[in-house]
Amino acid sequence: MCDVDRRMGETILDLGIKGRNALVTGGSRGLGRQSALALAREGVNVAICARGQDRLDETAAELRSCGVNVAAINADMSRPESSAAVFAEAESGIGPIDILVNNVGGSLGTSDALATSEEDFQAVFDVNLWASVRLMKLAAPGMRERGWGRIVNIASIWGREYGGSAPYMASKASLIAVTKHLAMQLAPDGICVNSIAPGSIEFPGGGWERFRNSNSEEDVAEFIKWSLPAGKFGYPEPVGDTVAFLSSENASWIMGACINVDGGQSKSLF
Repeated sequence: MCDVDRRMGETILDLGIKGRNALVTGGSRGLGRQSALALAREGVNVAICARGQDRLDETAAELRSCGVNVAAINADMSRPESSAAVFAEAESGIGPIDILVNNVGGSLGTSDALATSEEDFQAVFDVNLWASVRLMKLAAPGMRERGWGRIVNIASIWGREYGGSAPYMASKASLIAVTKHLAMQLAPDGICVNSIAPGSIEFPGGGWERFRNSNSEEDVAEFIKWSLPAGKFGYPEPVGDTVAFLSSENASWIMGACINVDGGQSKSLF
């Protein structure tokens, strides 16, 4: 159920994007689902894609309860041929895409970078970088033609500093770099391109839930003690709200930024 009423009685900032159309990849759960919901609450029509029809249908029903048009697309974005098909189906379902949120991602490999196979590197780059690049290439021409657009790429604090597997770090660092480059290129066209670097965000079915379930309570507590200044794992809502803000009229002078949403977890100065 759309929980837009949770903000009744509060001062609500009008983000100025009601009636816009957004495509959110990996949109059926976790950060993608929350990003899609945050946009839908602002009156944005949303197309989501993910693997797994049941969860897609559940999230689509939540989005429709916000009173917006919704398209739910079952697709594996690691496959090169998926991008054009997903983009075409999204525009057919809700209209020209004004907002693109590249959230789909994943990780493979071991803690030993030298022992990680080239195939694992390629597989992680396929989903974390190339799927996003393909969709940005598809979305940018229409945004340029209309003179307005927003692209938000979900990276990671481990694209900015040490953490995670080597393929994950390298692919997320590459995504941040492409975001910066494309932001400079598209700035004259009224298109804002930015990235978000979440920290350790826990949600059902996500990697940090698996970490909690596969380790002892003592080991999890030790990780939290030394890694998470807030004393707990993060949660998807702040990431979704940041996506909505970066997609808004209010963020029209934010271009090429990478915004940490990590509860103070990252240690880099830059």
